[in-house]
Amino acid sequence: MTDEDASRSFYERLGFDARAERMDDGVLMLWDATGFQLALGPADPDARLPAFLHFGRRYASADDVRAAVSDLGAEVVEAWDEDAYVSRKVRDPDGYVVELFWEPLPRA
Repeated sequence: MTDEDASRSFYERLGFDARAERMDDGVLMLWDATGFQLALGPADPDARLPAFLHFGRRYASADDVRAAVSDLGAEVVEAWDEDAYVSRKVRDPDGYVVELFWEPLPRA
């Protein structure tokens, strides 16, 4: 991450709350309500992303997806609006693509 404050704010608006913890190595750990953990660390200028990397966040409704994207004010790089799937792929402050989506939960 190149700007910790911008990254932290972005992910807090995606549901990672302010219960952050700084690790001994300087990494900032964020958690969401389910216990999912996200580590924000300094950028490695030589790091290369794999050809496929996916990070997504499911929302309760299509309208929730749209509202979250509006709140973020982030660049939308891909959008889908279908009857049973709504998706917005946005860039975080460091350019990583994050998918915000809704689709019906599978029946048990």
